Amino acid sequence: MTSFHQEVVQIADKIEDKVIADRRDFHHYAEAGWTEFRTASLVARRLTDLGYQVSLGRQVLVDEERMGLPDEAALDAHYQRAAAQGADPEFLPALKGGFTAVIGVLGDGKGPTLGLRFEMDALDISESNSPEHRPQREGFVSVNPGVMHACGHDAHTAVGLGIAEVLAALEDRWHGTLNLIFQPAEEGVRGAKAMTAAGVVDDVDILVDFHFFSGWAPGEVVPGIEGFAATRKFDAFFYGQPAHAGGSPQSGKNALLAAATAVLNLYAIPRHSSGPTRVNIGKMTAGSGRNVIPAEAHLLIETRGGSSALSEYMYDHARRILQAAAEMYDCELEVRPMGGAESAGSDPVLMAKVEAAARTVGGFHLLPTFKSGGSEDVTYMMQRVQTQGGVAVSVGLGADLSGIRFDEKDRHEQVLCAHTSRYDLDERAFRQAVVLFSVLAGQCLD
Repeated sequence: MTSFHQEVVQIADKIEDKVIADRRDFHHYAEAGWTEFRTASLVARRLTDLGYQVSLGRQVLVDEERMGLPDEAALDAHYQRAAAQGADPEFLPALKGGFTAVIGVLGDGKGPTLGLRFEMDALDISESNSPEHRPQREGFVSVNPGVMHACGHDAHTAVGLGIAEVLAALEDRWHGTLNLIFQPAEEGVRGAKAMTAAGVVDDVDILVDFHFFSGWAPGEVVPGIEGFAATRKFDAFFYGQPAHAGGSPQSGKNALLAAATAVLNLYAIPRHSSGPTRVNIGKMTAGSGRNVIPAEAHLLIETRGGSSALSEYMYDHARRILQAAAEMYDCELEVRPMGGAESAGSDPVLMAKVEAAARTVGGFHLLPTFKSGGSEDVTYMMQRVQTQGGVAVSVGLGADLSGIRFDEKDRHEQVLCAHTSRYDLDERAFRQAVVLFSVLAGQCLD
């Protein structure tokens, strides 16, 4: 009998072109957070055809926990666009309203439950039309204006479907339950909290997340990412009273001054000795005209902390300052949550399993543990699993087209950085990911 690893490789070789084609298809029809109607419907179709028990839409999302939703008109327009661009008609209706999450479950239940999480959303970026940009040159550039896959989530989704096919074909070779989690709205850290609240990882014993990285060569792997910062993203709205700036300024309630006072004092929040803390106001808009007391103002704000407690310290101070600034100018304040993530780290015992899988597969270069410093909303899922006695890991895989290596810092100007209009990935990394995580799944569900 061939080994499980050998069988995984055989299947991965057969479906490599399909995985690449899936990635290019998702890239071509890029969909931003909460509008992944086409993508999610096609994921549900494929998982169903492979024999997975599929749950989607409101079954796997808590409505009240969704953050940063587009307005109803935008959601409807994108829903209609997805229908016209080939969304699966059987599954599309369940996603209406931005409920664009999908879960696929397979297994015999006679062992642990393994969760694998994959993001699906694109970014609000206009993709390059330069002939030097491969998606443009080879005909899979985004056709949806102002939206492109500039962080690799198209590849994550395609790899997830590849893993689903491999493990379905080898279902008799592993024992337990496989839970494939296809998440919307990771960008802006908006989607994982609503899925976690719906209980999608409550039965998960082992949770695995991964991300492709530009700046690392294909084959380079970080077995566990640590140091995710907790964050709160929120919008603050100040509502005052307009008045003639010359004729009756005393009748006005100046929302612009309230917002400006808040901005200056938000940056004055004392830093904390327990770890790093951050605050940023990315945008302020206010007022309506030169001779009108500004009646409305709007701030886009984020706070961060090296731990969830530090993040809450910053957020609590920010809320107090915003309220005080509003009261100073007799304005009303509204704060809307727009996104969030917790702090989390990868469990060493599971990192060791990733290393063992990479050595079994071969062809990987193991890198030291990477401390992110950024924020990722998979941390909601990681924390839930870990607090219930399970283990979790977030893995980094190299996929840079230039072949730059992790330690070649002086060549980083060659990297096609994420969240830019010319971002792209080395497609050879997709097969590596399918093999690595399928082998890891087999070892976890042995």
